[in-house]
Amino acid sequence: MKHWKTILVAAVIAAILLSIALVDRPLALWSYDTFHPVRKSFHALTRLVDYIEFLVLAGMMWSGFLFARGRKLTGRDAAILRISLAVLSAIGLKDLLKTIFGRTWPETWVDHNPSFITDHVFTFSPFHGGVGWSSFPSGHETVTAAFCAALWILAPRLRWLCVLTLAVVAVGLLGADEHWLSDVFAGGLVGWLTGVLVAKVELPKAA
Repeated sequence: MKHWKTILVAAVIAAILLSIALVDRPLALWSYDTFHPVRKSFHALTRLVDYIEFLVLAGMMWSGFLFARGRKLTGRDAAILRISLAVLSAIGLKDLLKTIFGRTWPETWVDHNPSFITDHVFTFSPFHGGVGWSSFPSGHETVTAAFCAALWILAPRLRWLCVLTLAVVAVGLLGADEHWLSDVFAGGLVGWLTGVLVAKVELPKAA
């Protein structure tokens, strides 16, 4: 199918909108009622993103070292740089989108932020600013998806790892009630598109 990528993106956007309208609130309530006593176990799954960001930092340092020496980045070295740039680009993009959308969280967890569970607040307040209004999109899923999308293209043999990593982080976020389902969908979409784009970008050539 010639336009399957466009159709897939449209389907994810539709899923985001349907989730906001129909799924987010009941799922958050169910997650809270079911998993709240063990939410720390689910939160531990989201810490996988910390390791991704550490790898990205190491990758950028390695790439900078090689580039400073005038070495041409090819093969595995080029892949490392592309993956690192994909994640860093996704981090900047998700921070901007969080400010634009200004969405409140499912639960209260910092500075008495208004939330659905505590205050029955379920809203978008564009450009409100502040940590309490930065749920959409999920930053964790954005970072994970950017990393996995770039890895998916550059290291096809590790695609199983991409699927597993995306699933683990998503389950952690939803089980800990740290994000709405639509946040996870949106983060996955933003991160994946960023990762695919940067994985194919033309790299600068050493002098």
